[in-house]
Amino acid sequence: MKVKKRKKSSNIDQILVSVLQRRFKSITEEMGLTLLRTTRSPILNEARDFVTGLYDAKGRMLEQTEYIPVLAFALQPVCQYIVEYFGDEIYPGDVILHNDVFTKGNQLADIAVFRPIFYQGELTAWAACKGHQADVGGAVPGGYNPQAREVWQEGLRIPPVKIYEKGILRKDLWNLIFANIRYNIVEEDIRAEMGGCVVGERGILSLLERHGKEVFHSHIEYLFQSTEKMMRREIEAIPDGIYHGQSYVYYDGFREGSRFKINLTIEVKGSDISFDYTGTDPQTEGFVNAPYGASVSAIILTFLMLVNPEIPHNEGIIRPIHIHIPEGTFLNVRFPGASTFGNSITGPHADAILKALSKALPQRVTAGWNRMLAFAISGKDTRKNTPYVDILFNALKGGSGAIHGVDGYDHIGLINCAGGILAQDPEMFELTTPHLLMKHEYVTDSAGAGQWRGGLGVETIFKIYGEEVTGVTFGDGVDEEARAFGLFGGKKGSLNKLELIYPDGQIYTPKSKEVIRGIPKGTIFHEIAGGGGGYGDPLKRLIERILKDVRNGFVSIEKAKEDYGVVIDPKTLEVDMEKTRRLRGIG
Repeated sequence: MKVKKRKKSSNIDQILVSVLQRRFKSITEEMGLTLLRTTRSPILNEARDFVTGLYDAKGRMLEQTEYIPVLAFALQPVCQYIVEYFGDEIYPGDVILHNDVFTKGNQLADIAVFRPIFYQGELTAWAACKGHQADVGGAVPGGYNPQAREVWQEGLRIPPVKIYEKGILRKDLWNLIFANIRYNIVEEDIRAEMGGCVVGERGILSLLERHGKEVFHSHIEYLFQSTEKMMRREIEAIPDGIYHGQSYVYYDGFREGSRFKINLTIEVKGSDISFDYTGTDPQTEGFVNAPYGASVSAIILTFLMLVNPEIPHNEGIIRPIHIHIPEGTFLNVRFPGASTFGNSITGPHADAILKALSKALPQRVTAGWNRMLAFAISGKDTRKNTPYVDILFNALKGGSGAIHGVDGYDHIGLINCAGGILAQDPEMFELTTPHLLMKHEYVTDSAGAGQWRGGLGVETIFKIYGEEVTGVTFGDGVDEEARAFGLFGGKKGSLNKLELIYPDGQIYTPKSKEVIRGIPKGTIFHEIAGGGGGYGDPLKRLIERILKDVRNGFVSIEKAKEDYGVVIDPKTLEVDMEKTRRLRGIG
């Protein structure tokens, strides 16, 4: 396989550039719809834990649709690695599988499919899909093992491997891979990813047939340059300077009370921005580490929250962004360290970025988002006599931080999933897993108070009817210091809480990283996902908005008085203006 060098063309149709960009976007969305309609795991077809993308012959991003934001940079580095790895041995009809965190992957459970796109005998582009799979082998079903100390205890590593070569299935390799994965559903979902890539290939070939290779490639280069200019204008709007931020991750799964510092220095100079993590703590002995790809995704997704949302997602956006994460820190794990928790470090990682840039962009940054406390559950569904696994996305979706002028989003989930992870349908939840949902509601007083309050957290209760059940906790936010932070006088959000109530009445409180085997049938699962942090002085919040929150059950009468200085009559639910004025110091 050879990638031809091309002459630059001055005959650029700027309208066509825009049309191509929108068409690339729509193709990635069509690929996503394919996954939503053909995958079987609720992790994919309900929670939408996947990304679809198109890349040029060199592996540079043409466009992506990140159905979950933490996958914002999860495919381009791998695609570029594959181009280098196979060199001239890439052929029409190839299909390549990959998940390896030490060859640019972000998490073993996030398995990607890549399909090269040839036109007139020349490699022209790539289509790729990556999704979180229900299992990837390893010591614990479901892909999360807080007891892991090395990558091999987490799951099956898949460096670039052709499962189809020149259109022919390599049956031996296919069987080797899926013999090491517990659930047949994974094999079916990988086929769905392959189908998504075919949709991407069809879309690109139709553009090539319509416009020709030379026009296609010259306009792509112009698109990259235009996107780079857009991003540079955004960076130029940030005051030049050096900004510092810190945050912590709590408990590595082995040492009680352990915590790990993220140390960040951001330098803005003209139209370039640098993120330097010198001084970040060394990697942990457990799985509370991130591979480089996961950390870069965390940086990009957080920074994209602070700039023009209309900027296309292609190679151009990353050119002015410079990143240094020393190898051997827990944000850039050194081989063969475990790192399944890496995607989940995005929460505390984003905290450091938001705190640092709050000094430069006070009206763009949000207060802290609720950190993740997740529970992956697996076992046997006796109704169907089949295994099942679920990550319980509904239960972990807390509130986002508030921003200048706007309250935080309620029950949105984690910053690494912001708006991407959808709520599970309660009926589908009960159909696909042997659980009976008993309660799923917003939690009163969970949002951090502020002129603009944080988003509300949720309470989830269900009964477990499965057998041979194993639960895995992997998260943060159970320590007082880990509560979602407030900004500019805003208050912290509430803590996460998780407990299992066994049939004999015993209450078990899992640690934030733990494997719990043999959970008995009839156990009650109870989780509270905390709220987001508030923004601005709570005494400046409009009284009518506080009254509305009280009437909706979002804020209690007691907290309305304590946090906001608003006195509300418990019988009439009307504001006592005289007492409120005195309490707020209004003349």
